[in-house]
Amino acid sequence: MEERYTIAGLIRAHAAEQPDDVMFVDGDERQTWDEHYRRACQVARALEAEGLGLGDRVAFLDRNGTVHFEVLFGCALLGAVNVPLNWRLAAAEIAQIVADSRTEVLVVHPDYAGLLEHMDDGLPTVRRIVVIGDPKEGADAGGATDAGRRVGYEDWLDAQPASDPGHVGPPEEVSVQFYTSGTTGLPKGVMLTNSNLATALHDAVGTFNIDDTTVSLIAMPLFHIGGSGWALCGMSRGGKSVILRDVDPNEVLRLIETERITATFVVPAVLMFLLVTPGVEDRDYSSLRDVFYGAAPIAEDVLINCMRVFKCRFTQLYGMTETTGTIAALRAEDHDPGGPRHHLLRSAGTPLPGVELRIVVPDTNDEEAGVGHVGEIWARSPYNMAGYWENPAETATTIRDGWLHTGDAGYIDADGYLFLHDRIKDMVVTGGENVYPTEVENVILSDPRVADAAVIGVPDEKWGEAVKAIVVRASLRRSDGTEPVTERELIALCKKRLAGFKCPKTVEFVESLPRNPTGKVLKKDLRAPYWEGQARHIS
Repeated sequence: MEERYTIAGLIRAHAAEQPDDVMFVDGDERQTWDEHYRRACQVARALEAEGLGLGDRVAFLDRNGTVHFEVLFGCALLGAVNVPLNWRLAAAEIAQIVADSRTEVLVVHPDYAGLLEHMDDGLPTVRRIVVIGDPKEGADAGGATDAGRRVGYEDWLDAQPASDPGHVGPPEEVSVQFYTSGTTGLPKGVMLTNSNLATALHDAVGTFNIDDTTVSLIAMPLFHIGGSGWALCGMSRGGKSVILRDVDPNEVLRLIETERITATFVVPAVLMFLLVTPGVEDRDYSSLRDVFYGAAPIAEDVLINCMRVFKCRFTQLYGMTETTGTIAALRAEDHDPGGPRHHLLRSAGTPLPGVELRIVVPDTNDEEAGVGHVGEIWARSPYNMAGYWENPAETATTIRDGWLHTGDAGYIDADGYLFLHDRIKDMVVTGGENVYPTEVENVILSDPRVADAAVIGVPDEKWGEAVKAIVVRASLRRSDGTEPVTERELIALCKKRLAGFKCPKTVEFVESLPRNPTGKVLKKDLRAPYWEGQARHIS
């Protein structure tokens, strides 16, 4: 493991080698490597003053911005673990993650400070709440969270020197903990180590064509490995990074032109939005060298039109949080619309160097499926996570003898290309977000007017998949006069309890759900009519 490719080593190395070069562009602000390093050092010292050290968890709740990286690098300089929170989650879901991670310091933007009052447990593990801006900002910012724990971010930093604590962690040390939903709907903390991230950053030259001239657009949410992983790789050789707080197609196109963006990673939905943005074909994209995409299915015509409009290399990425992001890529040279290799547009590409993939027949120990035959995708590489935080049972189920069981199904052709076929698990991927049906079903079934429910993913032109609920009513009209439950009511119920992306877009009412002899709902049968004619079912 090369120290300069760890999170702490990255900021130390480039701050020393190119202190006055611009590291970040964030709106109207520009920040040099030295300026950012000094701020990160102050974060580290502020955490140290709070009594935090090696392995302690620090959570961050805000959209994209330079402060996210100040906290990320600050944690690494001290040996603390950064826990980025999904700001799209409901208050109860965020509280559960904060509690599970045993977060002691929570850094939050005023836009989300109001959520804290709705966290019934009062965040008992949190000793300090650092508000980016005025600590009194945020709707009803007091309440259960105790305003005495709050401090403004700038005041918190100003009290500390900009001196590096100097922590250098071993390869196996955990540096970031991303949360991903489990099959039960409960989130799991994916622990990524110095070695995991150093491997990804070291290989960024070959995987992402990164060099010191890279100008990276950071557009995807940083609470995802797709956002943070891309961002760290993009800056790994000392190039400039342009941060977009929210995905706005007009702003994406403007920044490509004015900041001379050379590379970015986006989900297919963003590519679709860009194509329909007025004036998309009238801008200057001559600086753009690479667009990387993944995390959801992409329509072939969208991809081909993007290649025509942006006139740069396109590379598809396949991976997951548990593999530190990308483990396979369909390279630019394999994008051949209209040519003899046109069929590869449906492929996820070939494994990265150092990545081994196996296709295993489901419900067997390790029986190989064989070339061209569908099975579960297993992966073994230096990218595999250390495990799930304080969840040895799930870790043991997911990683066995060094092989990570992805839960995705696919096959490898005779030329070594991976094709994704379906999903072993029932997870729905909508706009790059993972949704586990059990969690949504439990909310729907809490309505007494619902007798049975199943949640599936159906094709969606914008988001890849959309969440759909198929529901059996308890009765057409209850004896107490209660009216039958409606689609609008069930969607509203979900919106009260779950993040918006988890809520069904549509609800279909049926008389019964198909089940096998053991009583399990046959979701494959439910999905089949919607996916008929679709070449690819997962990202």
